[in-house]
Amino acid sequence: MHQARGWAMIGYHRVIRLDGSVEQGRPFNRRGAHVRGNNTNTVGICMIGGLDEDGNPTDTFTDQQYHALMAELINLRALFPNLRGICGHRDFSPDLNGDGLIQPNEWIKVCPCFEVADKLEKWGIRV
Repeated sequence: MHQARGWAMIGYHRVIRLDGSVEQGRPFNRRGAHVRGNNTNTVGICMIGGLDEDGNPTDTFTDQQYHALMAELINLRALFPNLRGICGHRDFSPDLNGDGLIQPNEWIKVCPCFEVADKLEKWGIRV
């Protein structure tokens, strides 16, 4: 998709397929192109899916994908000990009303279609 837009390569650093397999995207030493305005010093992970049969955003991710994501996040914490946070694409949306919260009506994108903080807590991954 990204190369079809004329990009040299995929914008994400990792892609997690439905079966949980993880594909290398951009190398970590190359700035990603995954969240406009926040690509420097970030790592982009894309999970295939997240849409229902009608194309509406929803959590359709498989258990295999979640296991792979958890493993990737643990590896990233080891690779980047100064990691300052783990969040979803939608968490980079602007706080339009200035209340300190990024709420659904402010999301630029809905992905990843689940609450990242809830998953991290469930998996025991501290940010």
